[in-house]
Amino acid sequence: MNKNILITGCSSGLGLALTKLYLSEGYKVFGISRRKPEISNKNFIFKEFDLSNIESIKTELTEFITEIKELDTVFLNAGMLGEIKEVTKLKTKEIQEVLNLNVFANKELLDILATIKTNTVVGISSGASKNGSKGWASYSLSKSSLNMLLNLYSKEMLNTKLLSIAPGVIETPMTDYIRFDIDDEVFTSAKTLKNGEIQKPEVAAKRLFDTLKRKNEFESGSFLDVRKI
Repeated sequence: MNKNILITGCSSGLGLALTKLYLSEGYKVFGISRRKPEISNKNFIFKEFDLSNIESIKTELTEFITEIKELDTVFLNAGMLGEIKEVTKLKTKEIQEVLNLNVFANKELLDILATIKTNTVVGISSGASKNGSKGWASYSLSKSSLNMLLNLYSKEMLNTKLLSIAPGVIETPMTDYIRFDIDDEVFTSAKTLKNGEIQKPEVAAKRLFDTLKRKNEFESGSFLDVRKI
């Protein structure tokens, strides 16, 4: 019987690359995103849903998820960057929008996942969760909160391994925005990103896949950076 994988934000970038990789490895993949990726595979089951609608998550997704009954791995991948700008110029509602998707949507999903047999949950985190770089306030706040959210759930979901994993910089529209549209003299972290390693989504997905082969080496609730292990 195929092992079951759940991936949020499966229509592009890392989520799409993970979906294709796990399908190629013979897994059954359940995907959730705003639009359906162009995948024709009998082992891919898709649910169209915008996770920014956090108040509707339990109503709309509980049945979809609980009917799976047993999940080998869940990737909480859906997320957003928010605008890169000075924190003094950020409005609270702008930060809230990023927190809603990157943190609170995952809280709602974890509540559902806690009701079924879930072996491993991976929250896609970032080095930005540890580094307070100018301009990254919304994203850094959300990813550091995601790390703690998974740590807290690890104290209650005792039969599930929960890990926050930073996959490194990936070539996506999000990083293109930082590399090409942001003034790196004002936001020096953009210069660092431009000059650093940038992976194709497929490479990042394979690194995650390989990292999870070692998951028993890490305590549940931990933060990992694939570039440092």
